[in-house]
Amino acid sequence: MQSRVPSLTLSFLARRIVHIASIAVALVALSCSGAFRSPPPAAHTPDPREWSAQDLSLAYLGHASVLIDFGGTMILTDPTLYDRIGPAFGPLTIGPKRIVAPALSADRLPKLDAVLVTHAHMDSLDRPSLRTLAATPLLVVPERTAGLVDDLGYASAVELAWGKQVTAGGVTIEAVPVRHWGRRWPWERWRGYNGYLLTRGHVRVLFASDTAYSADLAEWARSRQVTVAILGIGAYDPWIWNHESPEEAWQTFAHSGARYLVPVHWDTFRLGTEPIGEAMRRLVAAAGEDASRIVIREIGGSWTLPR
Repeated sequence: MQSRVPSLTLSFLARRIVHIASIAVALVALSCSGAFRSPPPAAHTPDPREWSAQDLSLAYLGHASVLIDFGGTMILTDPTLYDRIGPAFGPLTIGPKRIVAPALSADRLPKLDAVLVTHAHMDSLDRPSLRTLAATPLLVVPERTAGLVDDLGYASAVELAWGKQVTAGGVTIEAVPVRHWGRRWPWERWRGYNGYLLTRGHVRVLFASDTAYSADLAEWARSRQVTVAILGIGAYDPWIWNHESPEEAWQTFAHSGARYLVPVHWDTFRLGTEPIGEAMRRLVAAAGEDASRIVIREIGGSWTLPR
């Protein structure tokens, strides 16, 4: 029997090598699929040059990327500006491809005052996009996440724990507790994850693109008298324990006391099994007679808070 051990070991190793090689080929095929076809343009192309520096104006660029002009302070959330998200191996990125192009490319963005990252998932902390925006003076990330961005060239990369604050221009940025998780890789249990509250004067904007339903979040927002809630409505099937369904997002919004809702995290990458278009249809249906409070409904849509 002893003479068979090397043979069995070699056979096992050979099968493992073939298995790993087949996975690698499949990943490369996935990454390269459609590589020479650009995603179609967004429904609208916002023009921040038309916004007034005295107002709060927002544009939904796709997925969880929102450009916010808060009284002249420009903030961008979770930037994903390229065709794919996922692990990068040299020039090759392996992961989902965009369904629709970002509403503004990197070269058409205005000068930014801050970039906010909610957590380390690759559809939120996209290193190629963050590297492109490294001239921005402030990058805000959750606890125990700075090591993923400290080589990108930002003058200041600040980690915020829940309840902690930093300022950009005249805007206070506070980290908000949400129900999600922050691991970039399966073994990274220690990384933090945030929502953010942006405050200037009496106007408050809640950004919670990735969270499961939480009555506590709605109560927290009500206690802070939030004006605008930016909430995720997609990737709920099957990830309902990490993301709100459209109906849950509406419930969070309604209970928060916010006046306006900007839905995000939908129809940009296929991260769930729900059909394209379903999330927005379900959200509008859940809103019923109050659907006019959903102020952006298409990628590239923009909106200004009425004075």
